[in-house]
Amino acid sequence: MPVHNVGFEQVSAAVASTQVVQPIGRVTGIQQGVVRVSGLTKVAAQADLVQIRPRIADARMGEVLGLTGEAVSVLPDGDCAGLQIGDEVVLLGGTSIAPDDSWVGRVVDPLGHSLDGAPILQGVRARALKSDVPNPTARRPLGDRLETGMTVFNTFLPIVSGQRIGLFAGSGVGKSTLLAKLARGVHADVVVIALIGERGREVREFVDRVLGKEGMKRAVVVAATSDQSPMMRRRCAWTAMAVAEHFRDLGRQVLFLADSITRFAEAHREIALASGETGNLRGFPPSTTQQITSLCERSGPGVGSAGDITAVFSVLVAGSDMEEPVADILRGVLDGHVVLDRKIAERGRFPAIDILRSVSRALPDAATKDENALLLQGRRLMGLYDRSEMMIQAGLYSAGTDAELDHAVGAWSQIDEFLAAPEVVDTRASFARLQACLAQD
Repeated sequence: MPVHNVGFEQVSAAVASTQVVQPIGRVTGIQQGVVRVSGLTKVAAQADLVQIRPRIADARMGEVLGLTGEAVSVLPDGDCAGLQIGDEVVLLGGTSIAPDDSWVGRVVDPLGHSLDGAPILQGVRARALKSDVPNPTARRPLGDRLETGMTVFNTFLPIVSGQRIGLFAGSGVGKSTLLAKLARGVHADVVVIALIGERGREVREFVDRVLGKEGMKRAVVVAATSDQSPMMRRRCAWTAMAVAEHFRDLGRQVLFLADSITRFAEAHREIALASGETGNLRGFPPSTTQQITSLCERSGPGVGSAGDITAVFSVLVAGSDMEEPVADILRGVLDGHVVLDRKIAERGRFPAIDILRSVSRALPDAATKDENALLLQGRRLMGLYDRSEMMIQAGLYSAGTDAELDHAVGAWSQIDEFLAAPEVVDTRASFARLQACLAQD
């Protein structure tokens, strides 16, 4: 791990943030997984963290769900086993985090604590986990096209600085691998990755094998595993975005990757239902929309001298259902969506992107007139082949019947190979390859 000098300002900030006095309440009731606490009603705030200290069990964290004049409702981190009436509850606060430049190359939890075994330094400025969205009238427009190292994103699905796209995929179709390729290939100063609700084994594998040493050199990984409470899983996304905002405000170009927003929404659902909300969007409460959209709006182009946050939000779509609530909410606020198809993955082409169902709203501005004409021709040929594929494979089509379909059939295998090109190439070389694929014999 890199060694960083500790400055006077950082030491001063650490001393200033130390709680000399910690308010203490007492457990007065436990019902349906929610703990009622007295003695904190005048000092606790919504979403504050607490530590519950049972007399006969291990201490655990909790989050303030609701406030009344008589008691505070707390959702504990885990179940309520071992808790008793009269147990101590210590108010910790914790609605902010203090990122630091030294976090690059590190893996942290949603509270900003180290997960990679080495000490971690806190920054000099505390940031709210849920900060305000930049003024939309002061934001810059989307910036220049970014090199990605992948032909499909250099051509059909360009990513520009400040753009927000969704990555829609089922399980096991290469979503994590594609995110890692973007983390390694997209031109950015810093990459912030939120691993929300991932299996513990997958976090280690993603960091060590999928992302690798080269990818970690400019990355900050914020992880909350699937066994952790919904409180921690939801905070994972907020913490990661706060880290991205820290680097953005320093003028850096930031790539933000979230895997996945579905698990963020599921964590929010658990908390919202425990606090008394009703689920009416296929089980999701109405507040889910605001939680997702506010997180997404925090990314995007910066203001003034600040950098941009270019964001990729992944969504787990069971059975390729693009109409499920989380997918539907995201499509309405993003600047493009990329759909991974299981059938494409099953025949061995990766990334398994369905070009015809994917779109980048950076086009046509992100490409030249000639490049847009080439992309339009490619989409037209792929669409023609897709509509006729069953007839072609059944042997019901005779070559020479339709000249354009003959062209589509001849170009299809080359386009398919082009989309899976493993070599790292720039945009100019990518379009040159595409032009060669589309050329008629």
